[in-house]
Amino acid sequence: MKLGRFLLASTLFFIGCSSTPRQADLPVYLNENEPIEERIEDALQRMTLREKIDVIHAQSKFSSAGVERLGIPEVWCTDGPHGIRPEVMWDEWDQAKWTNDSCTAFPALTCLAATWNPEMSARYGMAIGEEARYREKDVLLGPGVNIYRTPMNGRNFEYMGEDPLLASKMVVPYIQNVQKNGVAACVKHFALNNQEIERHGVNVVVDDRALYEIYLPAFKAAVQEGGAWAIMPAYNRYKEQHCCHNQYLLNDILKGEWGFDGVTISDWGGVHDTKQAALHGLDMEFGSWTNGLNWGASNAYDMYHMAVPYMKMIENGELTTKELDDKVRRVLRLIFRTAMNTRKPFGSMNTEAHLQAARDIAGEGIVLLKNEGDVLPVNLDNCKNILVVGENAIKMMTVGGGSSSLKVMKEYTPLEGIINYVGDKANVIYQRGYVGDVTGEYNGVKSGQDLSESRTAEQLIADAVAAAEKADVVIFFGGLNKKEGQDCEGVDRSEYALPYGQNEVIEALAAANKNLAVVNISGNAVAMPWVEKVPSIMQGWFLGSESGNALAQVIFGEVNPSGHLPFTFPVKLEDNSAHSVGEWPGARDVHYTESIFVGYRWADKEQLKALFPFGHGLSYTTFEIGEPTMSKTSLKAGGKITIKCEVRNTGKREGAEVVQLYIGDKESSLPRPVKELKGFQKLHLAAGESGVAEFTITEDELKFFDDKKHEWVAEAGEFTAYIATSAEDVLYTLNFTLK
Repeated sequence: MKLGRFLLASTLFFIGCSSTPRQADLPVYLNENEPIEERIEDALQRMTLREKIDVIHAQSKFSSAGVERLGIPEVWCTDGPHGIRPEVMWDEWDQAKWTNDSCTAFPALTCLAATWNPEMSARYGMAIGEEARYREKDVLLGPGVNIYRTPMNGRNFEYMGEDPLLASKMVVPYIQNVQKNGVAACVKHFALNNQEIERHGVNVVVDDRALYEIYLPAFKAAVQEGGAWAIMPAYNRYKEQHCCHNQYLLNDILKGEWGFDGVTISDWGGVHDTKQAALHGLDMEFGSWTNGLNWGASNAYDMYHMAVPYMKMIENGELTTKELDDKVRRVLRLIFRTAMNTRKPFGSMNTEAHLQAARDIAGEGIVLLKNEGDVLPVNLDNCKNILVVGENAIKMMTVGGGSSSLKVMKEYTPLEGIINYVGDKANVIYQRGYVGDVTGEYNGVKSGQDLSESRTAEQLIADAVAAAEKADVVIFFGGLNKKEGQDCEGVDRSEYALPYGQNEVIEALAAANKNLAVVNISGNAVAMPWVEKVPSIMQGWFLGSESGNALAQVIFGEVNPSGHLPFTFPVKLEDNSAHSVGEWPGARDVHYTESIFVGYRWADKEQLKALFPFGHGLSYTTFEIGEPTMSKTSLKAGGKITIKCEVRNTGKREGAEVVQLYIGDKESSLPRPVKELKGFQKLHLAAGESGVAEFTITEDELKFFDDKKHEWVAEAGEFTAYIATSAEDVLYTLNFTLK
């Protein structure tokens, strides 16, 4: 039984053993007026050295010990960030085989970022926080905000895209609403975790400008705006130190410059040295030997770097208790905020509200990339034979991909969603088209699907083409999956092209039927050599439990797509800066030679036209954005400029448009991008309705990081504001000066 949960049921909750309760011994009710810090100090003074050591390292796969003598409960973690991971055995990765640990799988964070809607992020955070709370978890290991540097990173689907402002604005509501449930959000992976190959040892070499302007802002927003209670350092090294015990990242920046008062929790197996972990900012160690007991000791967790080895270094005088006490204070603060928070709600699991949230987020994040002709939305009044092609139409995507793999009550595949939506209004036919990954198991969770296939690749294409020639419309579901070498933790993608011969299938379908829509299911950009031959293309992401239902609602027009890309789709891999001038992957060192020129910043600099640009997204309706007005053309320190523009839905159905503000510095002492995203607003408008997009520009939006001075600088001069609907689709430019 979980100790803390039992003790919280008592009328009185004592910290300590005195017979007469003092103020600090009474139940802990958390609000801003009560002296939590005094309670922390009281508990700290009562703890022995061994008890302090015990609370900063794991006692099982996903928990750390409390102090039973003092009534201090354990800390229980769970993998996220898309759903609550099923329970595993105490000392093993094997499934615990609970019958009540199925969760709601929410869309991957690339989809959430594609909504460009912080309200959806808040809804996501509240729902997943409620599920974590119901399962009695104290720490949710997510969300992830590592920047999308290259489309080859197998873990990009867990992150929020290539732009630091977009990731910052989207992560804050997620954190705030998770933590309203008394569950800590543990933001990961801090920092520069941009490849899975050699992730435990590769050393990132990057200049401070890129670090501060590109790779740190979302983490800073998570701490200073979101109030994150936990941060997970990354596996990789930076400045020749592992990120899990990195002086510059954890002590100097996170705890120093940003004033972070929460805990740093190692990624599982990310700790490599006792003394460095003690001195360089790590607070809790998990997973260092994840098969636990084969060390032959009575408790293998005592052998962790921050366990008995740390205690012995203190006892022999090699280290003092100064750093240890700081770690314990932070862990106690975490416990007061979570396990000992008597005002947190009860939580809930697999509710209709959670499924609806998953469906709505998915629907709003789906991106309509191209739509020529009358293919989408599919009109059931004049479409009676619908052909669905592709393995991704039938393959469950919630199982696999690494630590974000989930066990769900039900996952609706795209084919199921279409069949359920259409009912008896049309005839739905399915053809496989290609064979990819026929497996469906990760860490003991099985999808239960039999995807075996006896036909040859040639026969599969021939059968699909024959059916396409008779269909009114063809919908192809392809892309990537969660298998190693594609969108998966631990191993990066093996190729930028679509795998399993999908290009040949799409080319053949396009020749057989002009009414073809391709739905790309992935968390990454892919090459599309057939782009000119396919009239309609949609980015479908990994959408979780409600995947098929959400896709069907968009395909048939019940939901008007309003997602916009959170990263660039380059035409070819060499159009990405990490593959053009930088290094990827790195074996020992990886040099970020491209510096700040990531994603659309590089495309602008090199005047490269994207396959689909950052910020791009179409709709089934049309919008007209009126000429913007600017409150003034000269900005002084402490002042602001307001830009407004009217947005009108000129079509016949409700929809949403994302108006984007970019700013460029005409002349600077250091190289700067042509333009950078500095604001965005999503307007939901009925047919014929108008709204106003409004942006505020202050000196902060004009600053860059001067790595020689180690400070943010805004230089006087001329600037340009761009009103756009994507990084390439600029509608208006306005010039102003900074005095």
